[in-house]
Amino acid sequence: MSGTMHAVRGHRRGGPDQLVYELAPRPVSGPGEVLVAVRAASVTTGELGWDATWTDSFDGSGGPRLPIVPSKEVSGVVAELGEGVTDFAPGDEVYGLIPFTRDGAAAEYVTVPAAVLAAKPRSLDHERTAALPLAGLTAWQGLAAHAGVAPGQRVLVHGGAGGVGSFVVQVAAALGAEVTATAAARDADFVRGLGAETVIDYAGRRFEDEVKDADVVFDTVGGDTLDRSWRVLRPGGVLVGIVAPPAPPAGVDARGVFFVVEPDRAGLDQLSALVEAGRLVPQIDRVVPLESAPEAYAALEREHRRGKIVLRIS
Repeated sequence: MSGTMHAVRGHRRGGPDQLVYELAPRPVSGPGEVLVAVRAASVTTGELGWDATWTDSFDGSGGPRLPIVPSKEVSGVVAELGEGVTDFAPGDEVYGLIPFTRDGAAAEYVTVPAAVLAAKPRSLDHERTAALPLAGLTAWQGLAAHAGVAPGQRVLVHGGAGGVGSFVVQVAAALGAEVTATAAARDADFVRGLGAETVIDYAGRRFEDEVKDADVVFDTVGGDTLDRSWRVLRPGGVLVGIVAPPAPPAGVDARGVFFVVEPDRAGLDQLSALVEAGRLVPQIDRVVPLESAPEAYAALEREHRRGKIVLRIS
């Protein structure tokens, strides 16, 4: 399959002002790849600042990759199979997290390694499915793989109403944990609805005055919030940070974990199972057309949101 497609691309490294909605060459699937006709894609805070978005490496040491297509979360339909792909067929509905050093899904078509795609949850539309991969896998990998959360443990989630935090609250509750979350007062009922037993207004109350002996803290905020979180952990507890590496102060018996989420079909299958069981619902702030992607990325930098901003591709 060849030809052109509509896409949002960046020809120079920068912020949302560098993104342009335009005609672009339609990609062709290579060996081990799937060409996906994109139905929806999701945008992520900070994505346009990542070295991996613009180069061939995570640390910026690789060569530039221009022009780029952003958005690493995709939900769509298999349009074409590359050589050697046998686990999908044209017409299959799929979703996944696209490797960060590849072009993303803010386009009508994208090529994705077949190994990182999974069958789309049947109970979700494409828009909600597109909100699931990055934040959902971040929550799953942080809680299950890195922290080993078990039923009955106490988990504190910072930023429980956010794009990632809303998934962390739900996944922690689904794993059987007792969940406390920090959030703005206006989001308290929303976060309780996700599965938090207690919600702390971060503007009016100090979480360390109310939380003691937590087994796990999952921090999506960083800064002073991260630094103060060591005080609420039990001996041997785990502080998971996704904004900055958490380093335990001297004398603190706890473990710090910092990780970058990875594409993971097995993890997506776990998330799909939680969705189908009614334990996980992707939270969407709004759905906008593909051509509004620059405005969507700008909104990530300046607006308070509940959940993800999703691009709809006609």
